[in-house]
Amino acid sequence: MPDLMPELQPELLSELKSATTPARRPWPRAVLFDLDDTLWPIAPVILQAEQTLFAWLASHAPRVAQRFTIDSLRQARLELLASRPEFQLDLGALRRAGLLAAFEQAGEDTAKVELAMVEFFAARNAVTPYDDVLPGLLRLKGRVLLGAVTNGNADLQTIGLAHHFQASVSAPRFGRAKPDPAIFHAACEALGVAPHEALYVGDDLILDVQGAQRAGLRGVWMNRTASRRHLEEGVAPDAIVANFDELLAWLRQAFG
Repeated sequence: MPDLMPELQPELLSELKSATTPARRPWPRAVLFDLDDTLWPIAPVILQAEQTLFAWLASHAPRVAQRFTIDSLRQARLELLASRPEFQLDLGALRRAGLLAAFEQAGEDTAKVELAMVEFFAARNAVTPYDDVLPGLLRLKGRVLLGAVTNGNADLQTIGLAHHFQASVSAPRFGRAKPDPAIFHAACEALGVAPHEALYVGDDLILDVQGAQRAGLRGVWMNRTASRRHLEEGVAPDAIVANFDELLAWLRQAFG
């Protein structure tokens, strides 16, 4: 049998290669992140912020500090939240309302409440990112658009990370919270991408992973504790990663 014409050989080889090599999916155009407990641990920060706030109260609103403790102020907030669940959308507003009630009950000058909130928010934003976060953001930068979607009050500008993100949407400002699809769609719109072109990375299986998936994004579980809760919750993340190194490795493997 005569050899194939030389000019057809490259074309045939290309067709054979396409038939035997699985097609690589294009990289997502955008990667969006949850903030608290995904980029940094939040529980110790809140505890410290409440101690800082109470020390401020002792110096500047002593009647409040004498009448209440950190625990009793927390309990009052929980009771207020139970009676007014709309505060779930903005825990900062809940804390402000709780302080206002405490100041009124103690006979303290309520004009000081805003000063107290400034003190609290400064301490609440004194977070320390996990060691893998900054290197990971830098490695993703330029390859994908970066965004943030949070139900909390973290301020990326105050924290010093805002320059890494092209868009950031928070529930208190947007008026809708995860897992509502609207907040995910708002972030995608701000980045100029369709939901299917984005993936969302977060630590909460329901709010983050399932919420993102139901909004049409891929949902990646940032599972820093090797938890197996996804089996109990019946949630199937598109990927499970323990840190940014594993996230980047999965992106390279899944998308080439």
